[in-house]
Amino acid sequence: MAKKIPVRSFNDVLGLLGGQRFDVAPAQEGAKRTPNAVQVRKYGCAAEIAASPDGTVEILSRPGWLLNGEIARVLDRGYQKFLRTSKLEIPAMADHLRSIHEFTEELNEAIGKTSLYNQALGTTSNVYHYDRVEGRDD
Repeated sequence: MAKKIPVRSFNDVLGLLGGQRFDVAPAQEGAKRTPNAVQVRKYGCAAEIAASPDGTVEILSRPGWLLNGEIARVLDRGYQKFLRTSKLEIPAMADHLRSIHEFTEELNEAIGKTSLYNQALGTTSNVYHYDRVEGRDD
């Protein structure tokens, strides 16, 4: 059974994240252009959040590893996971994946998001692209 966590307002979440040693800063301008969006960072990872119309928190960009100032997506190619930004792609190491997982768990708990079983087991990928599938685009 999923653990029930009370839903918190955006301002409550910002205060809670600051108390849990997250770095909270205004989001970069290229980030979905949402007013009052903030980037939260910890463990070398980051995500962008903003207030939704009902006052709760909306995650604008999924948590990922910070790579050259950009939040990298986790790409699964079947044989290995990679961290990819718009300009760079590197193999994901176990430490990267552990940090992303821990960051995501702490962020979800602070926001009040339900913890799902498959995500609690480990890091899930943003994209699954297996090399044995022919004719498939990125």
